[in-house]
Amino acid sequence: MEIELKEVVSTSQLRQFVTFNIKLYESNPYHVPGLISDELMTLDRKKNPAFEFCESIYFLAYKNKQIVGRIAGIINHRANETWNQKYARFSFMDFVDDETVSSALLQAVESWAIAKGMNGIQGPLGFTDLDHEGLLVWGFDQMGTMATAYSFPYYQEHLAKLGYVKDQDWQEFHIQIPKKIPEKHQRISTIVLEKYGLQIKKFKRTKDIWPYARKIFELWNEAYKPLYGYSELSPKQIEYYIKMYIPMLRLDMITLVVRKEDDAVIGIAITLPSLSKALKKAKGSLFPIGWFHLLKSLYGKGKVVDLYIIGVLPEYQSKGVNALMFCDLIPVFNKIGFEYAESNPELETNTKIQSQWDYFETKHVKTRRAFIKQL
Repeated sequence: MEIELKEVVSTSQLRQFVTFNIKLYESNPYHVPGLISDELMTLDRKKNPAFEFCESIYFLAYKNKQIVGRIAGIINHRANETWNQKYARFSFMDFVDDETVSSALLQAVESWAIAKGMNGIQGPLGFTDLDHEGLLVWGFDQMGTMATAYSFPYYQEHLAKLGYVKDQDWQEFHIQIPKKIPEKHQRISTIVLEKYGLQIKKFKRTKDIWPYARKIFELWNEAYKPLYGYSELSPKQIEYYIKMYIPMLRLDMITLVVRKEDDAVIGIAITLPSLSKALKKAKGSLFPIGWFHLLKSLYGKGKVVDLYIIGVLPEYQSKGVNALMFCDLIPVFNKIGFEYAESNPELETNTKIQSQWDYFETKHVKTRRAFIKQL
């Protein structure tokens, strides 16, 4: 049957675009759906401040009048300027196991990119690093996380047949939480605190973290700037993410490292109890009871903690600040009852971030890949 492509132009189509992912993976035990409301906001050109320097197009694929695939095309002009390239991105890509569907979707985005003057396309990549990145290519028997997207094994096979090749890989790890702080971490932490005039900052009330919210994202910009595909967050984006994320944080699981002399934030560790099972129960919706499952996971007992954001200012990297943050968090994790931590995707070339696990028991559980194709 012929595949019909439709550009998403209406609110109802955009909702169908977002919910197709949930329907496609409905029976898959490892897929973790995002919140429909969050994804609608991300894709909304009037609400997402990324559209100050991004443009996009969204397509739905139909077969027998049924939706069988979706894809977003994105051009991040700021990232292109940063990396001196003329690339489009593909994102939010899902499809049934039918090569005519995947071909139609990707060719539509490729044609759009060429018409916009681009000479390459890479992905899956979103508007920013806070969107889902990379296609799952190994570890299909592992539960996803709030920060990542699941994909069927056949996705990478379809991409390869359409001329897409590896651009970059991310790896994800399970890190066993030790019952006590490693002796070397304790020793390094004591030295680092004194040598660099640092202190740990903790919070008991949400209102106390607000004065540091902007500093956290400014540090994120500096720490992640050299990494693959990074696009610096604008002031409006920072305000957007502050309002989106700060209210949902669990304060005892946040560690800030600041300089005593000026209270500058030089290290951040934002961790959360795994919300994966709660998100599966919520099925993309906060109402009527999705909020209850999320709240229960956020403040209840669990075995898994997600290492959501860990960052250190470049001038303080490889100086023991990471050890300092884990010295603070390990007792917190043990008190709550966590058994292991789930890392966020880490670039395989990022030896600095990988070295922080040298004194922990780790297991590589998933690999994600960004693909590229010259146009």
